[in-house]
Amino acid sequence: MDLNTRGIVNYLLLPMAGVFYVLSKIRLSFYRLGVFKINQFSVPVIVVGNITVGGSGKTPVVIKLVEYFQQQGKKVGVVSRGYGGAHTTGSLLVKTSTQAALSGDEPLLIASVTRAPVMVNKIRSKAVQALIEQKQVDLVISDDGLQHYAMGRTVEIAVVDGNRRFGNGFFLPAGPLRESQNRLKEVDFVINNGAAFAGEICAQLKPVKFIHILSGQAFALDFFKDKSCHGVAGIGHPDRFFDALERLNVQVVKHYFADHYAYQAKDLAFEDAHPIIMSAKDWVKCKQFANDKMYYLKVDLDINETFLNELAEKL
Repeated sequence: MDLNTRGIVNYLLLPMAGVFYVLSKIRLSFYRLGVFKINQFSVPVIVVGNITVGGSGKTPVVIKLVEYFQQQGKKVGVVSRGYGGAHTTGSLLVKTSTQAALSGDEPLLIASVTRAPVMVNKIRSKAVQALIEQKQVDLVISDDGLQHYAMGRTVEIAVVDGNRRFGNGFFLPAGPLRESQNRLKEVDFVINNGAAFAGEICAQLKPVKFIHILSGQAFALDFFKDKSCHGVAGIGHPDRFFDALERLNVQVVKHYFADHYAYQAKDLAFEDAHPIIMSAKDWVKCKQFANDKMYYLKVDLDINETFLNELAEKL
């Protein structure tokens, strides 16, 4: 669909977007008025979410926060609804051996990187309670869930894509908005992923090293300099990943896959012997059939230490 056609379709969907907006406001009002129950918990809950659909960089923020609070001596747990996973009933404790097809790729990535207990449940409140009861955590971080108002929260963090911002500014299904931009005035922190914007905390994803999937061996960022490599990305904004490889002077043959794509070995069975480099979110879905050519780019979130200290003070 070209841009002109997409624009026309979006305008035709505006009446439905208006209905979505009204219903979302009514729903929020019912929670605030006490018509719908908000579940409260014995430990602090931090929600890392956004007001748009699509990837804005929430999961790297969650990983950064988990690692920060672990360094403070806290036992941190993470909850997720497990988008893209087959698990549908009850709570699932995600282990590093869990299949991404069951848990969803993002919960498995968080569990693999942080070793924190990660609980998946379509009803987030039940996932929080399961973590408290089973793992005696001191703190829970919710990956997404800003609009899951049945889950009580201590701190709200909204993540904004620094490049795309709010798209055309329309509500679903005519645009990407799940809530009004005014919602950002109500959260405790707004993190801008990838750019600087007044009143928002700037965060940047920084490449750290390449990891050979089979051996776990780390390689410096210049390891693939001027080499032809297959770049594989099944994430929200794959060009951000490919651009990062190109800035490292990798000669990238780009392979685009849908966000949360369920890889099979045949998808990466390229005829030549070029190395295959993927994102961390792709790696957890490919490790079961990884071969010697496969690597992933490990990244870290560069964010102001002052923000982390201010966040800790709110708990």
